Amino acid sequence: MGTPEFAVHILDGLLENKINVVGVITAPDRPSGRGLKLNQSAVKNYASSKNLNILQPKNLKDPSFIQKLKQLRIDLNIVVAFRMLPKTVWDLPLLGTFNLHASLLPNYRGAAPINWVLINGEKETGVTTFFIDENIDTGKIILQEKIAIGSQENAGQLHDRLMHLGQKLVLKTINCIIGGNLDSLSQKDSPKLKTAYKLHKNNCKINWYLPAESIFNLVRGLSPYPSAWAELLNGNQLYNIKIDKVSIEYKEHQHQTGLILTSKKEIKIAVKEGYIKLIRFKFPGKKYMNATSFLNGFKFDSAAKMQ
Repeated sequence: MGTPEFAVHILDGLLENKINVVGVITAPDRPSGRGLKLNQSAVKNYASSKNLNILQPKNLKDPSFIQKLKQLRIDLNIVVAFRMLPKTVWDLPLLGTFNLHASLLPNYRGAAPINWVLINGEKETGVTTFFIDENIDTGKIILQEKIAIGSQENAGQLHDRLMHLGQKLVLKTINCIIGGNLDSLSQKDSPKLKTAYKLHKNNCKINWYLPAESIFNLVRGLSPYPSAWAELLNGNQLYNIKIDKVSIEYKEHQHQTGLILTSKKEIKIAVKEGYIKLIRFKFPGKKYMNATSFLNGFKFDSAAKMQ
């Protein structure tokens, strides 16, 4: 059960290792784009190419869907980046239902664990398999695998590393479950646990009054998607720009926070501890570009600033 590219790699690992996949459950096709063309999930595209049995229920409690699941005589449900399941679904298989989550649970439960470990400046993360229960990401932990996070690593790069690590952990988990070699552990709750909140426009906006390192981490934690953004006021024109990559220059100065300074090859924004240099960014209706290319066709007002 899964929807995005992350889940595709796990499914591919199951097939490569001769696991008998009796069904693939993924999101319904959704209209998108100007023509509202129906788009299939990454998992459906892959499953179709392998001639797998595909189910796309709109309602996971629908009796006709439950009946189809029962007819498949499922031994084990494997969930990767999918919806919250009702008990009638996760309690159905003989060996249970487990989920692969891209964090070291119980920390970073929620929708965007890969982004938030970077935004929060963590030094390590990993993947966890756990048995699903009534709540989100709270079930008994089966296995975990840790990795160090690179100081310059962005969300796209970390996503790919965790995807490969997750494939191995899922296969290892299946072997443990089938072999009866299980020592699952209950998760311990604590007020200090960090959460992987759903990303939205407000928590993706850059606050230029934050420490330089926090701004740097927000940008890399949202790159390449959904991308950090900021409001740039240039004269009377206000632009919403997406920022994909930055660097930090630590330096004392007297400039107002948010003020934009430019040279022939450089765009930087004044922050408390120095400057944030724009390396890769995108104006509305334009492609991503670097500072040198952008400055060839754009002129900043002397009072231009980030808001």
